[in-house]
Amino acid sequence: MAKHILIVDDDALLRRSLAFNLEQAGFRAETAGTAEDALAKVRLDPPDLVLLDIGLPGMDGLDALRALRQQLNVPVIFLTARRRELDEVLGLELGADDYITKPFDFDVLLAHIKAVLRRAGSVATKPPEFGPLVVGDMVIDPAAHTVTVAGRPVELAPREFDLLAVLAREAGRVLSVDELLSRVWGAEYVGEPQVVYVHIRWLREKLETDPQHPQRIVTVRGVGYKLVE
Repeated sequence: MAKHILIVDDDALLRRSLAFNLEQAGFRAETAGTAEDALAKVRLDPPDLVLLDIGLPGMDGLDALRALRQQLNVPVIFLTARRRELDEVLGLELGADDYITKPFDFDVLLAHIKAVLRRAGSVATKPPEFGPLVVGDMVIDPAAHTVTVAGRPVELAPREFDLLAVLAREAGRVLSVDELLSRVWGAEYVGEPQVVYVHIRWLREKLETDPQHPQRIVTVRGVGYKLVE
């Protein structure tokens, strides 16, 4: 059955063009010009993926993402004309799965859509991992999707959790940036090290006593990162 994609953008021409191209590529496309319209459509006909513009009139894309996450767990790709990294980083921390900056080539967008859907599918079909991972006083439970440090619960965004779990499974071993990209984000992201740097920084802010002098997630210069007790 064709995957259902909801396009949320206030540019009517872009909506029509994207919907046409996505349908030509074998998807079922639906469009909305505002976040409020999109949220109403999501309730009636839940999509498999949402393309969401950050700069929407009324409720903006960041608020729309928060509201969307309360309704259902569906992959979201941000479309943004604002190239400032802050927007992109904020979007990913809020739980968007990916972002692409305008103007973009449709083939590039299509590759991002296929990669995000593939990752979402592999997560859904992946058997649960048995048993929590224990690294010193930190306990990571993949089945319950929880992390505690010295008994204190720590809230992590989905991708932060995935990154920490990969490091924990290889505790004490140095993992290269490309290896982390491939295992957490997918091979399409190899060559985009900034994604790893940003998520490592967020993890350190949440897990380290002093994020400027990390004791848990250690940088091995010129090689990568390792998680230690």
